[in-house]
Amino acid sequence: MRRITTMISLVLVLGLVLSACGGGGSGSNGEAGTGTTGGNSSGGKTEAATELTVAYITFGNTPTDLQAVQDELSKLTKEKINATVKLLPIGIGAWNQQMNLMLTSNEKLDLIVTGSSPTLGYAPQVAKGQLLPLDDLLEQYGQGIKTAVGEEFVKASSIGGKIYAVPSIRDLALNYGVLIRKDLADKYGIDAAKINSIDALEDMMKIMKEKEPNMAVIAPGTAGASIAEYLYKLDKLGDGYGVLLNNGQDDLKVVNYYETQEYADLLKRIRGWYQAGYILKDAATNKESIADLIKAGRTAAYVANLKPGIEMQESRLVGTTIAKGEITEPVAKTETVTNIMWGIPRNATNPEASMKFLNLMYSDKDVINLIDWGIEGKHYVKTDQENVIKYADGVDANNSGYNPNTGWLFGNQFMSYTFEGDNPDIWKETDEFNKNATKSKALGFTFDSASVKTEYASVTNVLNQYRLGLETGTLDPDKTLPEFISKLKAAGIEKIVAEKQKQLDAWAAAK
Repeated sequence: MRRITTMISLVLVLGLVLSACGGGGSGSNGEAGTGTTGGNSSGGKTEAATELTVAYITFGNTPTDLQAVQDELSKLTKEKINATVKLLPIGIGAWNQQMNLMLTSNEKLDLIVTGSSPTLGYAPQVAKGQLLPLDDLLEQYGQGIKTAVGEEFVKASSIGGKIYAVPSIRDLALNYGVLIRKDLADKYGIDAAKINSIDALEDMMKIMKEKEPNMAVIAPGTAGASIAEYLYKLDKLGDGYGVLLNNGQDDLKVVNYYETQEYADLLKRIRGWYQAGYILKDAATNKESIADLIKAGRTAAYVANLKPGIEMQESRLVGTTIAKGEITEPVAKTETVTNIMWGIPRNATNPEASMKFLNLMYSDKDVINLIDWGIEGKHYVKTDQENVIKYADGVDANNSGYNPNTGWLFGNQFMSYTFEGDNPDIWKETDEFNKNATKSKALGFTFDSASVKTEYASVTNVLNQYRLGLETGTLDPDKTLPEFISKLKAAGIEKIVAEKQKQLDAWAAAK
């Protein structure tokens, strides 16, 4: 898979995450049977193709060849399901506001990325009735999805017993760490592999700042993310509004993380880094992608979600060789499954067609590789090694007209080609990464925020006001953290924590 995030964190984040355990489909091009076809209706009369608007997050500029890829994709989908596709990329920094506006104003949207992070807003979207339940659609038109993802992980996103989104197939677990320009690390004798703790991260930043005083040392791995969220050791239970400490390894006691001593200590440390000039000065408000920041020489490194193959993925993205240091151990949580998913909005004009296209993203090798890599011969060429590709002649990471590096975002990444220089067994390694990860005791629990949606909205507003400033070191926690905690309580976070505890206890009792 290609790129992370916090995902987005998420990134994904995620960082990020689904059923590396699933396989592909069947058929000559990897398609799983769905019983759906496009083309003619009964009597030989040609039906008009449905146009599907597909919205998704991006982390840089819109590819210059997006229209060409969209046209090729529509040729495939018109033949397979009698639908054309309009790709609608939206920058991660603008996603939350723009998606909320589009959903509430009933703009045409047929398929959207969603997820458990506050940025992607899965639980609030369900609570507001903005996503369709998918159970019947999956049964009728989504057999390729169910086969590839697996029943257990398809249901991981369930809220109130209904499925409103399906996760992409990628890394199921995630760990956090630092990604650093290898040329600078080598130049100053820094062994990235030894950056395996927060203390070691701080030591590296001190050295780098002394040698490169005119650039920041670290930035968040995604615009709109913080520094702290890549250093947390907790299970956010989807949204961070009530969490389990120690990655959910101890008990099922839900706490308000923002008033813990652990959080206060982390903020104090990050504030010191900011004052020392280690952190990107405008980290709290920056909208530029990490690729743009690295290429412009504004930062030497960034904190991010990690996974197998991350170095090669990021090296292609930023245009220079990247090395990694792993600060935390891999952990699987519900959010690492649900941080990147696909849902069908209530705005959708033809939900059946939306599901048919979504099914192709999980079961059709031609479709997924066109979305992931672009047009064969123009953006990439195949090598002599099976399922391995490289840039087309004259094309590289810096001049490619289509180089999104977000294979983890779209459907079934395990059907995607691997890039020359990557381990050709990367998907096997990802499967092992998932299987060997520590599991949170709350893995599989999804919070339903419907009963506290008023408080949820109020808490979200408070977090939007304070969190990034505090978690990038921009704001002084000694002055601002007490105010932040007070406003969270006034907004109703304690009611959310209590409701989440109630639901978690019921979930655990039913297991």
